[in-house]
Amino acid sequence: MPPLTPEPTIPRPRPAQRTLYAWAAAVLAALLLIAIAAQWTASREASFQADSIRRAMEVHVLGLRDAAGKYSYLPLTAGMHPDVLAVLAHPQDPATRQRANRYIEEVNRLAGSDDLYLSDLQGLTLAASNWATSHSFVGQSYANRPYFIDARAGRSGLFYGVGQTTGEPGLFISAPVQPEGGPVLGVVTVKVSLRELQEAWGFAREPILLTDARGIVFLSSVPAWLYRANRSLDETDLNWVQRHQQYGPRTSFPLLPWKVARDEGQPGYLVRTDIGGKPRRFLAVDEPLPDLGWTLTVMADHSEVTQARERTWMLGLLCAGVLLLGGLYWQLRERRFAEQRDARRDLELRVRERTHALDEAHAFRKAMEDSLLVGMRARDLEGRIIYVNPAFCEMTGYSADELLGKLPPYPYWRPEDTAQHWREYETMMSGQSALSGFESSVRHRDGHEVITMVYTARLIDVEGRHSGWMSSVVDITEQKRAELRQRQNDEQLQHAQRLASLGEMASTLAHELNQPLMALSNFASAAKAFAEQGNQSLLVSSLDETVAQAQRSAEIVRRIRGFVRQRTMGAEDCAVAALVTNALALLQGEMRLRQVRAEVRIPTSLPAVRGDRVLLEQVLLNLLSNSLQAMQATPPEQRVVEVEAEVLGGRMHIRVADHGPGIDAALAEQVFAPFFTTKAGGLGLGLNICRTIVEAHRGRLSFANRAEGGTVFTLELEIAS
Repeated sequence: MPPLTPEPTIPRPRPAQRTLYAWAAAVLAALLLIAIAAQWTASREASFQADSIRRAMEVHVLGLRDAAGKYSYLPLTAGMHPDVLAVLAHPQDPATRQRANRYIEEVNRLAGSDDLYLSDLQGLTLAASNWATSHSFVGQSYANRPYFIDARAGRSGLFYGVGQTTGEPGLFISAPVQPEGGPVLGVVTVKVSLRELQEAWGFAREPILLTDARGIVFLSSVPAWLYRANRSLDETDLNWVQRHQQYGPRTSFPLLPWKVARDEGQPGYLVRTDIGGKPRRFLAVDEPLPDLGWTLTVMADHSEVTQARERTWMLGLLCAGVLLLGGLYWQLRERRFAEQRDARRDLELRVRERTHALDEAHAFRKAMEDSLLVGMRARDLEGRIIYVNPAFCEMTGYSADELLGKLPPYPYWRPEDTAQHWREYETMMSGQSALSGFESSVRHRDGHEVITMVYTARLIDVEGRHSGWMSSVVDITEQKRAELRQRQNDEQLQHAQRLASLGEMASTLAHELNQPLMALSNFASAAKAFAEQGNQSLLVSSLDETVAQAQRSAEIVRRIRGFVRQRTMGAEDCAVAALVTNALALLQGEMRLRQVRAEVRIPTSLPAVRGDRVLLEQVLLNLLSNSLQAMQATPPEQRVVEVEAEVLGGRMHIRVADHGPGIDAALAEQVFAPFFTTKAGGLGLGLNICRTIVEAHRGRLSFANRAEGGTVFTLELEIAS
């Protein structure tokens, strides 16, 4: 039997080795714990930084929304003013444009915005607050700007870019001029500079920047990052920016000098860059602002996170390696706690500073609201008044304490209009108030009537919930009085013109009446003779002629009296042929004196027009009289006044043409101006009043020189339905 081979023995570790293994395991465990603690501390510090960034971002977002929103009302409000509507209706009238310029200049000054201007539907600026400066917007075209395109389509516009005229960047806020919900007539734009906001950012310790929808930086506390992009722009984006000249003549936007690292567990992302020649590392957080189309980026120095991790390693190593130095560890821990308390104290101080800044901003907005001439009134969902500004209190005569908390009927409601006030209130509470506003009369505390224009919109709280109604109340009492005075003045001017025309017709009127009076005398003598002769048939014939001539004289007097009479019968259906016949009948004597004949081409099938017969006859009489006077130097055989009428485009066109010398092109723009005349002793009111009468009939009066010589005036009127 062979000998057994002994099994090999496994060497057992010595106690020293076991101790070494245990210490190695303890060291590894300590290092692992220290690493975990360091990572937890770094994550905690990063969370602190992220929270600090978010709090700072809330303040910056409030500042941005305040800068973008506090002037949003201005274009819409300015677009409702009569001077703005007037210049859109008559853009070539210098006086109208001057009034619009001065009104927009005053509104811009009171609001504190940079620039305010009005454009027509082609983008041409008609009036601007800087009309009197060397860089005036008047006459400039901004049709390529997105804010104009949006407002032209009936929407509010918001656009940040470099000004085409001044080269200064700013925020452009636009609104359509759309009176009473009708078609868009023009665009009002306000330009707001964000220069103060950027200057405030310049004092920030850490970088802050604002990018547009294409990633281009247009506001930054680091000047070197302006007009750089956080991503490569494709050809479509570059073409859009260049077409709209958003940033002036710039054609390229280099990438930001960043190296970005993103970590799913990290709030925000890390940015490595150089500032002032020094390498920096930041934690960056983005906040999209979808209502503005921007993205706000706020950064914090990421070195504090690294320092927190290093401090944790130091403390862990000291605790693990030197247990006997507990006092040192305790001191380090106390210092760490002290640093945290200082950081919290500094954070609280910064929060108080930000809160103070917000309080100042709120006080500024309140002061601005209190200085408005427009009354502001807010009501909750139950109709209770919760806010009024001084302008509204002055408008009603009641103090804020007397109005706050009141439910309808309100103390300023007029007792005689209580039913109307309730209807307006119920319409508002049902959310059916017209955006164009409504007119309402209220009673001042001292008893006098105040006529107002009220515009109501929903009041939305910070959580986006409907919490009540906000109304803008405009005092239009003086405007109504001015309109009444203007109507009275127009009536007086029309009466003065009729009297002036009557004076010019005095000489021809004597000639006109002389003929029937002479005929009356002759027929009366003949009737006497036939009566003596007993010739009954000739006597009856002579008496019939006598009656006809008497009726002719009475008709002439009746027409003159009807023409001079100030008050007319009002609107009625008028036959065009009858209007022309009556006007020519009043001028028969003057036409015979001036050796002028009339050619009338008016089809019998023409429909009637709707208007005041006496006023329309006055217009035709004035145009015909001007034509007769214009042909004084024309050879007698060519003295022909032509009157024709036809229907074009659903409207009646009546033309009065002469063969005179025509109207000099240098005087064409002044023909309809008040008190302008080329006649010796003329008042210069005729054509001005004619145009006023025609426009009051929703018509149009124009003129043109004829190629063969002379002038043709075209009267365009509505056809009676």
